[in-house]
Amino acid sequence: MKLSIVIPVYNERQTIAEVLRRVLSVRLGLKKEIIVVDDCSRDGTREWLHAYRHPQVKVFYHEVNQGKGVALRTGFARATGDIILVQDADLEYDPREYSQLLAPILDGRADVVYGSRFQGGTHRVLFFWHYVGNKILTTFCNMMSNLNLTDMETCYKVFKRDVLKKIRLKSRRFGFEPEVTIKLAKLRCRIYEVPISYSGRDYSEGKKIGWKDGVAAVLHILRFRFFD
Repeated sequence: MKLSIVIPVYNERQTIAEVLRRVLSVRLGLKKEIIVVDDCSRDGTREWLHAYRHPQVKVFYHEVNQGKGVALRTGFARATGDIILVQDADLEYDPREYSQLLAPILDGRADVVYGSRFQGGTHRVLFFWHYVGNKILTTFCNMMSNLNLTDMETCYKVFKRDVLKKIRLKSRRFGFEPEVTIKLAKLRCRIYEVPISYSGRDYSEGKKIGWKDGVAAVLHILRFRFFD
């Protein structure tokens, strides 16, 4: 078995080195490849990646900023693992939790695993309205997909490769999260959730998602439920 870890990156010069260190330090008993996709960063991330070398890390570059969804598609297309895991390039999610994310797939129970920030894991206390927005979007997505997820917008999503290959993704930005969820539900995939910790950051620390992305997520849910 081989694990592909796909890391979309945009303007994460302050965190990318530490993220890669943490990901590389994880010991799982699986072959592992790390695919970094730089989405035309302009803060020095791109230059740092050009100079970085590690045999397990492959780096790909977008010449124009296209969004997280496109960066993930680039990474998925180049992944060769049996299992594919999404890792953000900030320090909000802890790679030490890979083993619990992978367990339902490795023991044959799941096709897909979501890491839930709302199932009791340790988390940094931050924005009330972000929490409310996440719960509203997850509930609405559940209504449209007939799932009972607690955290649709989580970064940590793990897929069996053959499942991901059945999905044609179209979203360019953060619409990836509702799009892939709706499409997994249509395929009737076996989806599991596991609790994860969450070290959220605020906007002064580089957080990018905002209220406009929340509005867009509602439209994406409706689009991919009824019109795609």
